[in-house]
Amino acid sequence: MGIGLATFTDLHVLISLIGIVAGLIAMIGWLKSDPSRIPTAIFLAATILTSVTGFFFPFTKLLPSHIVGVISLILLAFATFASYGRHFLGIWRPIYTVAALLSLYLNVFVLIVQAFMKIPLLKVWAPTQTEPAFLVAQGTVFLLFFVVTILTTVKFHPLGLAVR
Repeated sequence: MGIGLATFTDLHVLISLIGIVAGLIAMIGWLKSDPSRIPTAIFLAATILTSVTGFFFPFTKLLPSHIVGVISLILLAFATFASYGRHFLGIWRPIYTVAALLSLYLNVFVLIVQAFMKIPLLKVWAPTQTEPAFLVAQGTVFLLFFVVTILTTVKFHPLGLAVR
């Protein structure tokens, strides 16, 4: 692709982190029925780009990361269409909140996996990612996103749209 693998990896990670931060900012807005247009657009674009660039890493077989990338892209297609194509109307409002938050969760899930693989202290605590420290971290994030997804689906009514 014209750049080295280390540089490409750094770029991929940067895009992913931008998507996560923008997604968290947008999520706070969604909980207040604010569509948070700029953070949402950045979140959707960066998260799509993260999933797409993940397929450009060298590989010889289908990996769990590829499956997560495909699932994320499907969710992001639904979220993008629900937002920009259907403007959150009717059933598209809950489809949007669930798809957007699931794709954000998947990005955070991968962030935790990578953190436990790359950060020495975390790697010592969970070298095989089956230890309690890893399971507690992933379980806590899963429960947080589960609750936030329910709350957002109930509370997100942009532009004062009533539940239909």
